[in-house]
Amino acid sequence: MEGMVKLDRIDINILVELQKDGRMTNVSLADAVGLSASPCLQRVKRLEAAGYISSYKAHINLAKITESVTIFTEVTLSDHKREDFAKFEANIRQVDEVLECHLISGGYDYLVRFMTRSIQHYQEVIESIIDKNIGIAKYFSYIVIKSPVMKEVVPLRKLIRH
Repeated sequence: MEGMVKLDRIDINILVELQKDGRMTNVSLADAVGLSASPCLQRVKRLEAAGYISSYKAHINLAKITESVTIFTEVTLSDHKREDFAKFEANIRQVDEVLECHLISGGYDYLVRFMTRSIQHYQEVIESIIDKNIGIAKYFSYIVIKSPVMKEVVPLRKLIRH
């Protein structure tokens, strides 16, 4: 981790504010974190260069565009050799409808989050994945009915030890 930028309280505050609004002006950001504009911009550039800020994105209101369904799928692999995990991950990474894939501990191997236009579309996607013979022994699907909590902002101040 040589060359890593040491984060201070102001750096953390900059990251917190940019998570809330990545399009805020440098002047607004500087005001929010208690700096003047020039030093604030220097810190943002340094945080970007060090990889603490990896991108800026637009959050799309998908419901205004189309209907969709989110499905969480538990996946258990047939075998558990390193190459089995690598094969599964390489293939699942290529599926556009997969938004997240997590290797987890517990009763199954992966938790995968899909977003599709319908249940039928999900069934087509999962069948095409099964047809690839990438080592899936079994899977269980959970259709999201409602998402009462979905946060985009990471609670940085609570995650970082002081």
